[in-house]
Amino acid sequence: MFRSLSAALVLALSPTPAPEVPPAGATGVVEDLVLPVEDIVGEVESMDGTESETTRGQEVTVALTSDVLFAVDKWRLTASARQRLAKVAEKVSAEGAGGVVRIEGHTDDQGADAYNVTLSQRRAQAVRTAMHELLTDAGVTLRARGYGESRPKLPNMVEGKPVEENRAENRRVEITFTAKS
Repeated sequence: MFRSLSAALVLALSPTPAPEVPPAGATGVVEDLVLPVEDIVGEVESMDGTESETTRGQEVTVALTSDVLFAVDKWRLTASARQRLAKVAEKVSAEGAGGVVRIEGHTDDQGADAYNVTLSQRRAQAVRTAMHELLTDAGVTLRARGYGESRPKLPNMVEGKPVEENRAENRRVEITFTAKS
């Protein structure tokens, strides 16, 4: 035991050798650094926060908060909602490559899951119906789906406390289309 303790102390207390310095003019192998590149996602939000546009590659998503489209707990579009959707339809017609346009309804975490899924589906379907009337010659297929509270944009709760601003952003309808190349 005494020997191993002595040996341990000698090793622990002995100076660390200096790293070897290569001689001047020495050459060596240089390896390429390969790092992953994340997609660049651009997001533009309206001044009042009721609309945002996100671009990922050629995929464009326009999100409209539910309070500009519907009354609380309703799925009938307001008059002002139709004006907003007309602008989105113009964008899809002008910039879209055709194909499938996804319309997705989302809610916050208030209420029962089943209720939120049904509400978000009805809202997505209402937007789909309006967009169908507005996109008569765009060569698109509209698909509507409700996700309820399962896909929040922001956390509804932070540190155990509700964040009303986040909940408001989570109550939204997203319209996603592929842009022309």
